[in-house]
Amino acid sequence: MNAIIISRVSTEEQKNANNSLPAQKVRLEQYCQRKGYDIIKKFSFDESAYKENRKDFDEILDFVINQKETVAVCFDKVDRLSRNIFDKGVSLLYEKATKSEIELHFVSDGLIINDQKSATEKFQFNIGLSLAKYYSDAISDNVKRAIEAKLQRKEWPGKAPFGYKNIDQKDGKKHIVQDEYKSQIVKKIFEWYASGSTSFKLIREKLLKDYNIKYSQGMLDSMLKNPFYYGEMKYNGRILAHKYEPIIARCLFDKVQRVKASYHKKPHKFAGLPYPYRGLIHCADCGCMITPEKKKNKFIYYHCTQYHGKHTNAKWLREEQITNQLGKAFQRLQVPQEVVEDILDALKQLHGNKQLFREDQVTNLNSEKEKYAQRLERLVEMRMDASITKSKYEEKRKEYRAKQKEITKKIGKLNYADEEYYLTSEYLLKLASNAGKLFESSEVHEKRLLLKMVLQNLELNGRKAQFDWIKPFDKIAFYASRQSWLRG
Repeated sequence: MNAIIISRVSTEEQKNANNSLPAQKVRLEQYCQRKGYDIIKKFSFDESAYKENRKDFDEILDFVINQKETVAVCFDKVDRLSRNIFDKGVSLLYEKATKSEIELHFVSDGLIINDQKSATEKFQFNIGLSLAKYYSDAISDNVKRAIEAKLQRKEWPGKAPFGYKNIDQKDGKKHIVQDEYKSQIVKKIFEWYASGSTSFKLIREKLLKDYNIKYSQGMLDSMLKNPFYYGEMKYNGRILAHKYEPIIARCLFDKVQRVKASYHKKPHKFAGLPYPYRGLIHCADCGCMITPEKKKNKFIYYHCTQYHGKHTNAKWLREEQITNQLGKAFQRLQVPQEVVEDILDALKQLHGNKQLFREDQVTNLNSEKEKYAQRLERLVEMRMDASITKSKYEEKRKEYRAKQKEITKKIGKLNYADEEYYLTSEYLLKLASNAGKLFESSEVHEKRLLLKMVLQNLELNGRKAQFDWIKPFDKIAFYASRQSWLRG
């Protein structure tokens, strides 16, 4: 009789134990030699028999079915065939065995299934499958319990997301910490997108140019929606707090979500083309959008869409003319260098005083957060002692969790505000003193960012660009126009 031998492992433990693929293969070859079977095909693969879609196993089934003569299909044990009694492949092989089209041999179990076997031996086969399924289900339950225990300890049960890394601690336990280099990249990505003027395409280009990182649009979208970066983890649809150091503040994450949501309200047909003023300027006469249009494949003109009807004040303006008008506005933001230095010195002193105050606030908030953590532990003990009803337990658990989230959010805002306060103030001052040059030399996306930071209510009234200053640039422009910069 011809024979087909099949060896399979599905776990690391099986690979390293006596159930490894080479060990199974040797036992099966020796068995066929003792039986006098000619081995016509050997299959060996690493694949779980509990998966619904088993590609390798399906190929084996096709090979077995296409045999013209009765063959012995040899496994080491019943659980090497399957751990799922509802597997269609198992039913098919069992049916062919009972019709003498094939024979099923389970070497280590000493079991052969064919049309000659008794009800007892068939029962033994079914018991073997049932025990295999029970073993697989038990492993699954243990894994689920281990994962749930980690989640209760505020630990992430999987691989750390980009920006973090998995490490082994001295006590042998696993932990997740920030990757010093990658965490800064994550922060940059959130800040770029939160500006509202940096698309996924531009972020991908900047990542490749500045960090040599290739990210797909889907990967970026997934990152920007991942709450892990501000202090919570999403697992199987549940949002839970984690114990790892956040990379960004919750308010920055929320700002990114608002920007993402805004992009789906009014999609633009040509949103990918690099026009600096697209979607930023309205018509002062009718309120419609001022849209760009390329002529002779060379010159770019802006004009009112006249969606609500044609009007005589609708003019066509070259992009260079708009840039020239807005550039003059930016040139008005002139702050003498000595004034910048005086203000920065004052900011440094103020920043130092604020930092001491913030540290006291953070300490108090952390103490309050720990208080609710202790209450949660006591609540679990009360529930285990049956001294509190399930409904009351759930009510108080939700209340304490909500308090912890609220405190975490407050700490995040304090950290974010303290971190950004001095840097932002310094940046605004330096921006104001160099705004004209920056606007003239900047790329398209940089021009858009500058416009959104400095100007608002941009309109085109005939051939004249109109706008309002965004605070504090209104004050800088006012004092610069009066040339009243005085020390002190």
